[in-house]
Amino acid sequence: MSQRSSESGSETSSRPTPANAIGEERILDAAYELLLAIGMRRMTMADIARHAEVSRATLYRRWPNVQAVVAALMTREWTTALVSAFQPDAVDGRSRLVEGVVQVVGRTRVHPLMRKIIELDPEFLTPYLLERRGSSTVAHLALVEEGIKAGQRDGSIRAGDHVWLARQIILISLASAVSGPVMADADEYVHLDTELREMLTRYLVP
Repeated sequence: MSQRSSESGSETSSRPTPANAIGEERILDAAYELLLAIGMRRMTMADIARHAEVSRATLYRRWPNVQAVVAALMTREWTTALVSAFQPDAVDGRSRLVEGVVQVVGRTRVHPLMRKIIELDPEFLTPYLLERRGSSTVAHLALVEEGIKAGQRDGSIRAGDHVWLARQIILISLASAVSGPVMADADEYVHLDTELREMLTRYLVP
């Protein structure tokens, strides 16, 4: 093989992976590890790119800043929690909805990502609590609305506007998930879950 061919082969093997071939999960996993290690405020786009072993250009093609990366990360984590919490084998629609909400709240309350953000960068959550709905809240709201309609169809949930019933449930859930640790120690969270379950059941029962 000529030196030219050898050099050409070397150059080909060392070329970076095309941006569209790099999975989003790989980048979000890297951001997750960094956030837990140093917090969002100290994390930069360059840090994320380096940890994910991608170029900064690749990263910026997908997200404009660290806050957007973390928002995508939170959406991924809570979408996973939502999908796994609402199980179809409940006795009725109300039981499925109530247990699903309690499960999501309990997981959110102790989730390492949530605890680290509250500990180091609580201002990141402020817009989502006071100003606008994030993607995770929108997804949760839609799932609760569907759960309410299912329970109303089988007679296990009282009549009422499913939109406003769902919004009230989300408000209660957010308070328990975010502020629960202010009211109880970790070994007392089970009591928060018990009371939330009772509150939601009584709110929804026909």
